Amino acid sequence: MKVREYFIIISIALTLSLIAIAQFWTPALWFFIIIGPLIILGIFDIFQTSHTIRRNFPLLGRFRYILESIRPEIMQYFVETDTEGRPLNRILRSLIYRRAKGENDTEPFGTQMDLYHSGYEWLEHSMYAKTNPKDIGEFPRLLIGGKDCKQPYSSSLLNISAMSFGSLSNNAVMALNKGAKMGNFAHNTGEGAISDYHLEHGGDLIWQIGTGYFGCRHEDGTFNETTFRKNAIRHEVKMIEIKLSQGAKPGHGGILPASKNTEEIAKIRHVQPGVAVHSPPSHSAFSDPIQFMYFIKNLRELSDGKPVGFKLCLGRKQEFMDFCEAMIFTGILPDFITVDGGEGGTGAAPVEFSNSMGMPLREGLIFVHDTLVGFGLRKEIKVIVAGKIITGFHMARALALGADGCNSARAMMLSIGCIQALQCNTNTCPVGVATQNASLVKGLVVEDKAPRAKRYQEATIHSFLELVAAAGLNSPQDLEREHISKRVGLYDVKTYAEIYPNIEEGSLLNIDTIPEDYKKFFHLTRIMK
Repeated sequence: MKVREYFIIISIALTLSLIAIAQFWTPALWFFIIIGPLIILGIFDIFQTSHTIRRNFPLLGRFRYILESIRPEIMQYFVETDTEGRPLNRILRSLIYRRAKGENDTEPFGTQMDLYHSGYEWLEHSMYAKTNPKDIGEFPRLLIGGKDCKQPYSSSLLNISAMSFGSLSNNAVMALNKGAKMGNFAHNTGEGAISDYHLEHGGDLIWQIGTGYFGCRHEDGTFNETTFRKNAIRHEVKMIEIKLSQGAKPGHGGILPASKNTEEIAKIRHVQPGVAVHSPPSHSAFSDPIQFMYFIKNLRELSDGKPVGFKLCLGRKQEFMDFCEAMIFTGILPDFITVDGGEGGTGAAPVEFSNSMGMPLREGLIFVHDTLVGFGLRKEIKVIVAGKIITGFHMARALALGADGCNSARAMMLSIGCIQALQCNTNTCPVGVATQNASLVKGLVVEDKAPRAKRYQEATIHSFLELVAAAGLNSPQDLEREHISKRVGLYDVKTYAEIYPNIEEGSLLNIDTIPEDYKKFFHLTRIMK
């Protein structure tokens, strides 16, 4: 029984009790209304065999389950400190809320962070700081599109990361998309296909194609060129992203339960309603790096030259190097690569996958960037990152480590009302963001929440640009690893340039210039041999 149901039962019992007391005030009626049901529950507990606690401690044992069910709320509101909460602590959540509401986002009395704890990071400022970016015009943009792209996209530096309709409610999707339209940034559809809710307000879309090919599949689940083209040439679709894996559950296929596979969702995803639909762990449209490159080329042609890229959480480093060799061998390059980190979020994932599978964002980003540089490909491909991008500093760190732009999912969810209730996988999200329960969804008012998404995104980019100016830099692209310092011990501080030295451009193309860290990969079979 859910906590909500307990409260309803208790409220009804108390109401009836008060009525009885007010009108009759007879001990017998009091007994039958309050004491009687409790005795019945106690007798039931004695004879049931499923719960030992309730069997040994009738009635009283029920409080254990009640307290356990509200433990997350107790921890969040009464126990955890401002810096201890997970996945996002209260400092970060409060910052998102204040920026989304347009309130004062400054903090009093100094930092609460432990500056001498191993792992603490900071951006090195300059005595020759530049002009505050709010005084110098529009925010900078990122042009995405390589030599074969006919419709390059001018992207914001911070966009909405992949979240599907079905995982999110229709009102949540519309609020995010309308916010993206208002703020001139992009909204990734997630692998659940393009719904009418993604299109209603006309915000820029990044259409994500997953292993289930939802929205562009044949009945047997294979890729359908005809339906892909129909959606890809939509004016709202600005880029195509092929999802290879995501940080929260890399290498794991998804499942759409039959109970959630409604007529509406089935129509959007091109599947049969009322049946469980499995997403395989890998793609059926290609089976090796060279086929993958030709698949990218095919999608670019079918979309009339729109930017096409792929998203992955880095796993085996050798496989990404094989991708790079396939790019050189075929001459086909993706327009962008989205790097997700193992700390990335999802509505539901097996614990082992979310906790113990997938490379963390920083290490994954560094390897992807360095490998592209080593193969002489980095200038042709934009790199975007996702995985706990919340603040302007997170953006600055990502760009210093090699990214060109950022995506954020959970922060965008919080901006439209998510309270980190941790009920995304139960269809009981109390604020109507991650649920299909109509009675809960109606509480999320699109017209109120859309401007919040816009304000959060705008304030975070503004904060990021203030950091860039404080570092004495003219442009976000000037951020380098040497600008971020990290405490690696009580008495030891290093910059990221010292921890991860930059690789020489083209060094992986010549056996004599291969860095020591990469030599082990070249002992393995190479696809170009």
